[in-house]
Amino acid sequence: MIRRPALVLAAVATSTAVCMSILAGWQRGGWITERLVWVAIGVVLVTGAHLLPALCRSAPLLIRGIGTLLWLACMATACYGHATFFLLAQQHAGGLRVASVVAPPILPHRSLTSVMDERTNVVSRLANLRSRRCVHDCTLLEGRRATLTAHLDALDAEAAEVRRAQVEADRVMGQRDLAMTDPVTAGLATVTGMTAPQLELVAGLGFALVLECLACLLWWIALRPHELLATVTNDHDASDEVLTNPPESPATVTEPDTEVTKLARDIEAGLARPTVADIRRHLRCSQAKAAVLRRQLVQPKP
Repeated sequence: MIRRPALVLAAVATSTAVCMSILAGWQRGGWITERLVWVAIGVVLVTGAHLLPALCRSAPLLIRGIGTLLWLACMATACYGHATFFLLAQQHAGGLRVASVVAPPILPHRSLTSVMDERTNVVSRLANLRSRRCVHDCTLLEGRRATLTAHLDALDAEAAEVRRAQVEADRVMGQRDLAMTDPVTAGLATVTGMTAPQLELVAGLGFALVLECLACLLWWIALRPHELLATVTNDHDASDEVLTNPPESPATVTEPDTEVTKLARDIEAGLARPTVADIRRHLRCSQAKAAVLRRQLVQPKP
């Protein structure tokens, strides 16, 4: 009843881990041959990490010690590969979330520094004109003052536009940076004080370790030796037989005399041996009854 569900869950866990190792190995290599080798390495290490404890269970002590060291190495490398998969998956998911954010606005051609430099020059020229006194041609001087004033207003408007565009760009870039990180990871990073990349690495290693340990335990249960199960089943059957057929007291047994006589004759003929197990197989009776018959055979007659 336990082996079959454990076997199914173990196969699912190992298949999941193998798929993760395949995807992580495929991302690591450049050439197709390199990717195939990385995939093969990941599959071997994952299956080794899952099956080594169950396979080395009944091995000698030296083999179990070597198997333990290899299992630890396989677990470390498998967890590393799974962490690679989790981090790459987070990056891909972050890229999709960033793509859904509105693109930042196009900044003006000139920077705020250039606009402010030109404004400083215009303010200086306007102040020079305002300090001059009109002697003959006041119309020309007033016109130049009005031109510089209008130019100054235009530069102020342009500076305000550049500031607004920069604020909007900063806001959009903040949204894109926030979308790049998983919302749960961002919240945990705020609570724990860790950075989002550090928390993603720790979470990836934690998920990988839980998956590997779960798969190892399931294979350990699913690949239990049949002898253990048979022993438990036989003990359970024997106990049931003892409960259903309690030993009969020799003082109260009168009916099995004919069976004792027949059994003694069969033993003399070589058809059975005077043991409880052989009597039980010969007569196809319970163990308790076989024990009673054997006691009656060996009891001295009064």
